[in-house]
Amino acid sequence: MLVTVIDYGVGNLRSVAKALEAAGAEVCVSAEAADLRRADRLVLPGVGAFAAGMANLLKTGLIDVLTREVREADKPLLAICLGMQLLARESEEDGWHAGLGWLPARVVEFDTRASGLKVPHMGWNEIVPRPGLPFFVGLGSRPTFYFVHSYHLAPDDPRLTVATCDYGGVFPAAVWHANILATQFHPEKSQDNGLRLLRNFLAWSPAAC
Repeated sequence: MLVTVIDYGVGNLRSVAKALEAAGAEVCVSAEAADLRRADRLVLPGVGAFAAGMANLLKTGLIDVLTREVREADKPLLAICLGMQLLARESEEDGWHAGLGWLPARVVEFDTRASGLKVPHMGWNEIVPRPGLPFFVGLGSRPTFYFVHSYHLAPDDPRLTVATCDYGGVFPAAVWHANILATQFHPEKSQDNGLRLLRNFLAWSPAAC
């Protein structure tokens, strides 16, 4: 199982690659189109601001090949944190910015005025996964994962959400759309639960769902 982690200059690549290797994958970290094409699966990681992430992705020149591999060839994609947000139609972070538009969703800021919680949301939190999905096999009903973010996805269709988290209000911790699994949390920083989710992603067959 060859997994290409897409290098678009957003950091955190080494920890993502090491976690995938620990989960049993052969890993290539690359910004080359040929490495996206030869991979069995793709991972779009990310930390940082939406506008900078989108600008970096555009600079790589990989959006066309990424679109062909994921949207046309149905290659499985795992998008993590900022990577998840870049799949949205638009983001309100530091003004309005267009995303890839692969998910019918917006990226919005946490509203924690009523709760008084601090932003960014940082640390370990329980998620509530939708029962019966292959991504969460072996993780129980309320596994904990590690989060670091100030914005979150707001899908147009709530059925996209396959796991939720509560931080001054419920938000999507993971979404699933066809051959795309996206998580707001960081599996690579989530120890045993993160490794289990990565193993589940490697074993997942979108055609069987």
